[in-house]
Amino acid sequence: MATDSVRVRFAPSPTGYLHVGGARTALFNWLFARRYGGTFVLRIEDTDRSRHVGDSVAKIADDLQWLGLDWDEGPEVGGDCGPYFQSERLDLYNEHIERLLDSGAAYFALESPEELAALRERAASEKRVLKYSRPDPLPTVAEGLAAREAGRKITVRFKMPDRDIVVDDSVLGQVRIAREELEDFVIQKSDGWPTYHFACVVDDALMRITHVLRGQEHLMNTPKHVALQEALGFATPIYAHLPIIFNMNGSKMSKRDKEKAIKKGLTPPEIDVHDFRAAGYLPEALLNFISLLGWNPGGDREEMTLSETAELFSLDRIGSSNAKFDRDKLLAFSTDWNTRVTADRLLGGLKDFAAVNNAASTALDDEVLSYLLRVSQGFRTFCDIESKAAFLTSEDDAIEYQPKAVKKVLAKNDGAGFAMLETLLVALEAVSDWTAESIESLLTEVCESREIQLGAVAQPLRVAVTGSTVSPPIYDTLVMLGREGTLKRIRRATQVKQAT
Repeated sequence: MATDSVRVRFAPSPTGYLHVGGARTALFNWLFARRYGGTFVLRIEDTDRSRHVGDSVAKIADDLQWLGLDWDEGPEVGGDCGPYFQSERLDLYNEHIERLLDSGAAYFALESPEELAALRERAASEKRVLKYSRPDPLPTVAEGLAAREAGRKITVRFKMPDRDIVVDDSVLGQVRIAREELEDFVIQKSDGWPTYHFACVVDDALMRITHVLRGQEHLMNTPKHVALQEALGFATPIYAHLPIIFNMNGSKMSKRDKEKAIKKGLTPPEIDVHDFRAAGYLPEALLNFISLLGWNPGGDREEMTLSETAELFSLDRIGSSNAKFDRDKLLAFSTDWNTRVTADRLLGGLKDFAAVNNAASTALDDEVLSYLLRVSQGFRTFCDIESKAAFLTSEDDAIEYQPKAVKKVLAKNDGAGFAMLETLLVALEAVSDWTAESIESLLTEVCESREIQLGAVAQPLRVAVTGSTVSPPIYDTLVMLGREGTLKRIRRATQVKQAT
């Protein structure tokens, strides 16, 4: 394959955040372009104005940038084949629609929306799928223009050829769609905007797209596109339809999963890229995981950097079977990646997570956050770190003591935990070198002198400074909290005894 010939595109509709399935499509196109030294184009398909969401383009761009998927041509970057918003290409579409009308390959469809609705209702009552019947004779162009001038809401339809359509697909092989399954379809809506099918074909040709990598849900659209390409004299790009992504229970992974969960009062699953970002995943982990949804690098390899994946990527290793989104495996990937990246990268990821969530840990400085990351080996997502950091972001006099923790650790055995805190308060007040080593030495000395286990010392301290029985290692917990905060919280915890 000539390395300078590959041109691929990712063409999302601006309807919200980027779905993780869309991210997989963008990733595969990006990998293919990088593997063969080609061009990755970002195109915004915004001709369906009823579904357009105002800030979606910025959200999609932000999602792609967070993932590290840069585009060579497109919004903000420019290029020779722009504009890259379909809403700015209306003149181009109209020019090609006129070509099809003039050649007889397309025609004005004069049915009103009400007439079409009646046909659909009749088909539904007869329990059959409505298939559009081509008018005979066809309206002339003059009749269509006159109807439009009169204010009638009419469309333009493409005449499908009277034969089977064969799609040569790099993943699925040769797919034949019978003529009986095809019908004339709308290429220009009554509002004057082109349909997805038409704008997509025109743009792919004018932007010199050589390969189209997209989900298998588009497979039945492809015969329409092939027929349009033939009628317009365009070359047909190489198609590769990617496996559909399903949940582990076999249902299709959809944005509606979140809506269903919310209605049931459940925690909604991550579906969009932004969901995974807000849930505390590194983009490296998410990219690595979704690269394996339908593609196999061979050699039993799994964990790979983005650049390593690009070096191995090829269409012949994309499978045809549906992919399963295994969230447990993603969590395992996340845990591993949190140990693979550098300390600076991990800190950057934690700060991004905190900023996206407007989390309390944004108030902590880099030194404290770095310390927290070092003592939290084995964490799964940044949510775990945020939970561990809660005691650091609370005011000393606002710590809420969990009743079970007070009863089990402080009040048990006639208030042995409270008594230990009073002893430790005096000892810790004398510590001037507030380091993990000096605190460990002190607590070890207390344990040895009293012939007790560390838990008998550490747990009362933990409840005193965090309000619960869970925190990072006790020495690190006290160091991060600082001397004054630690002493203040212990004093406050001893006062809880009076209320128990």
